[in-house]
Amino acid sequence: VKWEEIMKERGLMKELLKYSQYSSNQLNTEDLINQKNLAYFGKIGVGTPPQYFYVHFDTGSSTLWVNSVYCKSSASQHPLFNPHKSHTYHTHNKPFSVHYGTGSVTRVYGYDTITVIVKHQKIGLSKNEPGSHFAKPLHDGLMGLAFMPDDDTIVDTMIKEGLIEESVFAFYLSRDDQKGSEVVFGGTNPSHYQGQINWVPAQRNSHWQVTFEGFEVNHKKTDWCKSGCTAIVDTGTSMLECLQVLSAVSVLYLQYVFECSKVNSLPTLTFIMNGAHLHLPPSAYVLQVSGRKRLNGHPYWILGDVFLRQFYSVFDQGRARSRAS
Repeated sequence: VKWEEIMKERGLMKELLKYSQYSSNQLNTEDLINQKNLAYFGKIGVGTPPQYFYVHFDTGSSTLWVNSVYCKSSASQHPLFNPHKSHTYHTHNKPFSVHYGTGSVTRVYGYDTITVIVKHQKIGLSKNEPGSHFAKPLHDGLMGLAFMPDDDTIVDTMIKEGLIEESVFAFYLSRDDQKGSEVVFGGTNPSHYQGQINWVPAQRNSHWQVTFEGFEVNHKKTDWCKSGCTAIVDTGTSMLECLQVLSAVSVLYLQYVFECSKVNSLPTLTFIMNGAHLHLPPSAYVLQVSGRKRLNGHPYWILGDVFLRQFYSVFDQGRARSRAS
């Protein structure tokens, strides 16, 4: 996609999220932008007065960071946080680096207000971002939401500052061009689900790691999880990473294709979690891109957006569990 086209799109998206919606009963709702089913971004303000950024809300990492004026990489084409323009910013100049599956970031830690949620949040200011992944449009930073209380995620700060009654947050991820994607802090939005919500225990100090006791293909048992399987529930990855079992043809790293005529005959995948059978039809895990059907995956169990678009997902830090409906 041409850079000029993305920047034009970005300007329109800024208007879309010009005003955030919040309820008055200690629920904080952040609208999210669906960027071509590959990532979901929300708008936050950092500092006083606020400087605005679109960040990726990511349960697969634990740090909040934004691009900064210190950054020397190609990501400097993005809006950059200038701490000297915020009178609430302070820092101990502690450096830190983190590695992701798609890139790495070197940064310095500081503390500042995040509009309109918290007053004293630990944030990272990027100094170096090798590679091109974080230079992509809309990727001004990352909001880590992993289940790691020692890392002071924004959920931990909201609890400390008494801004939410429950240490719960929930995601609704739309499909294709549909609007309405959101993350809710402090509870759930019942308009996005019906019926029973199924809880699954989550491991503390993890990237929301859960266990499931069975995996079925076309409603038939497999031996994949006869001794149990673990997976992380990751809003920060667009893929469902486990799918070579379906005999797709690899064309690029982590990308697989099917013949279009065979897509409708692909099996339904079923994840059995705490007794609940969660079904994923082929229409949910095969994406139409530029006239071709693509499937993303590699041999690790990561339940990314392909899975999460199919279910309303709730993360409960207080009771160490996740759930889906």
